[in-house]
Amino acid sequence: MPDKACCNARLGRILLASAALAALAACGSLDGASRRVASVVTPYKIDIVQGNFVSREQVQALQPGMSRQQVRELLGTPLMTSLFHADRWEYVFTIKRPSAEMESRKLTVFFQGDALARHEGDEMPSETEFVATLGSHKGKPKVPTLEATEAQLARYPARKAEAAAPQAPAAAMPSEPQPARYPPLESTAR
Repeated sequence: MPDKACCNARLGRILLASAALAALAACGSLDGASRRVASVVTPYKIDIVQGNFVSREQVQALQPGMSRQQVRELLGTPLMTSLFHADRWEYVFTIKRPSAEMESRKLTVFFQGDALARHEGDEMPSETEFVATLGSHKGKPKVPTLEATEAQLARYPARKAEAAAPQAPAAAMPSEPQPARYPPLESTAR
């Protein structure tokens, strides 16, 4: 009996050691498989746009003497204002694309009192140039054909004329909409 227990214990240790070796070997093959899957599957990375986009057309529309309200209506609310520099508004725009360096544009608007004095900053793109760059890093999507062939149209019967349905006489229709009656908001009895 003791020999049988010793043999079972030895067999158990051998099975445990072989299971541990198999698990270690599987970890190595799983690691390689996970690397192959990770190289095929890539996460979607978005363009990160922050700040106020100011176009060349908007900058050209700025005129000395415009009020702060007119500048705000033209360019939007400034991204940065300072208590220490109340006569200066800064419009900062950044865009970070996954496959390119971060682009940053800055426009500073200076006021004297409530009137626009001057503006300075980076060269701004036009709206059409900016919109053209938004989807340029992606491949061209496949556009499906939007026209049906004669064979496809033949599957659907043409609609019958709606003249076959009798129409209600015009006299039965009310000429003006009736006012809606609503219950009182407060009870009249006190």
